[in-house]
Amino acid sequence: MASALTTAAARCVAFTGGGTAGHVFPGLAVAAELARRWDGRIVWIGSRSGPERGLVEAAGIPFRTVPAGKLRRYRSISNVTDVFRILGGLAASLGVLAAERPALLFSKGGFVSVPPVIAARLLGIPAFTHESDVDPGLATRINARFCERVMVSHAGTVDHFPPALRDRVLVTGNPLRAAFYAADPAEGRRVAGCAAGDRLVLVLGGSSGSAFLNGLVTPVAGELCAGGIRLVHQTGDGKQGASGVPGCLVIPFIGAELPHLLAGADLVVCRAGANTLAELAALGRPSLLVPLSAAGSRGDQLRNAEVFRAAGAAEVMPEETASPAALRDRVRVLLADSGRLAAMGKAARGLAVADPAARIADLLIARLGGAGDR
Repeated sequence: MASALTTAAARCVAFTGGGTAGHVFPGLAVAAELARRWDGRIVWIGSRSGPERGLVEAAGIPFRTVPAGKLRRYRSISNVTDVFRILGGLAASLGVLAAERPALLFSKGGFVSVPPVIAARLLGIPAFTHESDVDPGLATRINARFCERVMVSHAGTVDHFPPALRDRVLVTGNPLRAAFYAADPAEGRRVAGCAAGDRLVLVLGGSSGSAFLNGLVTPVAGELCAGGIRLVHQTGDGKQGASGVPGCLVIPFIGAELPHLLAGADLVVCRAGANTLAELAALGRPSLLVPLSAAGSRGDQLRNAEVFRAAGAAEVMPEETASPAALRDRVRVLLADSGRLAAMGKAARGLAVADPAARIADLLIARLGGAGDR
């Protein structure tokens, strides 16, 4: 149904999502592709306290704040107080959308996205949502009921939705920044300090680092760096790594160099967040995955990792069996088998979807009537 707020003068698309950086980076990739091809305004609706404000404003996108309450599947007294935050978020979202008059709302998920999506439905504004993980989170499950389109990263995700909603679901892949498609492995190896013939192991703990991964890598970093192996260890701000170990480069946060380092890595040791796995697939890199356990999450990383393991794109080391010695031995075995690494990289690339950000931008522009194409 056409929105009462959609006019030729509106020329605005609103984005929403946040709570973690993982809900922001894919949305920014779509926003950048949309801005390249469409000349309307883009605004972002997010929480006051999440990481999204800094990331969005750094990308030059106007940011509008709304209250956010966390959605939980378990009993907690916070569920009571957060009901009022969610209602406040709905009221604020109605105000923001009425003021901005967007032609369309694109949600990247997270608990902050639910009130704007519901508000869009109440105002007759068409909404799309995207899910990065193999199995949709609670926010996406709610949003799907109010959205025209539900975009997912994996074909198997479709079956996680009720039959009545599956005709809305479209597999687009997980959007990545354009920099990942222009990554230069030689530049990555230069940043890592690799000499000719060195092998590069890249350890990633996600945008904020992983204390658990740091605890596995740091005690054996010296052993891992023997015999022509360079180690780049992203620890996260304020977290400890193997500083001072010859052959090991410790970096709290990897910014613009990340695509190049990933492209140049012989092996990536990392968590199994959806964005990291999409980057591995796009660049065809073999990996040793240490997914966040079900004890510390809803189990989404375990299911993400299983897709890569089943495809032959990665080996998986569960937290319950992980130790510094086990990690050291597994890395050594993998690096000694170049054929296996090549096969894993090829399998990872087979899981990639061609340019998801462009595919999603195509859908948004089509829904906007194609107006404003550059």
